[in-house]
Amino acid sequence: MQSIERAAAILRLLARSSGRLGVGEIATSLGLARGTAHGLLRTLQRVGFVEQDAATAKYQLGAALLHLGTSYLDVNELRSRAINWADALAARSGEAVRIGTLLDGRVLVVHHVFRPDDTLQTLDVGALLPLHATALGKVLLAYEAGAAAALGEDPLEAFTRKTITSPKTLARALTRVREVGWAAESEETTIGEAGIAAPIRGHGGLVVGAIGVSGAVERICDGAGRPDTALVAFVRDAARAVSRDLGASRW
Repeated sequence: MQSIERAAAILRLLARSSGRLGVGEIATSLGLARGTAHGLLRTLQRVGFVEQDAATAKYQLGAALLHLGTSYLDVNELRSRAINWADALAARSGEAVRIGTLLDGRVLVVHHVFRPDDTLQTLDVGALLPLHATALGKVLLAYEAGAAAALGEDPLEAFTRKTITSPKTLARALTRVREVGWAAESEETTIGEAGIAAPIRGHGGLVVGAIGVSGAVERICDGAGRPDTALVAFVRDAARAVSRDLGASRW
């Protein structure tokens, strides 16, 4: 069953990609060992579900599957599965909670829970946020093969003096996100605000979204500017809970 879920995740990943993907890119995006990813790809190739380019050794969907078109997790399902956990995260953290997915090179906010206090707040559902300057976006970039490369080699847009504008610096930051399993940003989009986010996975381990908290930098980070460890734990717990509801057995 696990092999079937992983194979399905590979097919979804290839369907979402704008180009061919290598074994390493696929393994990194799905959190698999390179050998495991290679074995699954060879099996899918034998049955015609994927094809390998002779010149680059990279993979794409096979002719047997092209008629199925692009495969995306239904946004409504993601939102419905996450609502209860998002509410609980807002209550535990005392901060606003947002859930986002990739859409045309941005983060689409599909669910937003207000910070549980009486302050005036604006609903962000439907908002499009920058990938490179938000915790949600960094998570989505880190696990989406080819997404970071699609940003190009030119300097990225600066929203504040703390925004990461170098593609190389961003690539190193995304490697760190994959190593620790969560992302953070501090005043990279808006002065005085910070955020923490973690990946939401579906069947086979495919990252289908991200969940995170955002708020005043002095509440999200400690005196040294580091993300509060308790908040990181709250966010990761919520991400795992949503992932389990979506069928990601490893989380």
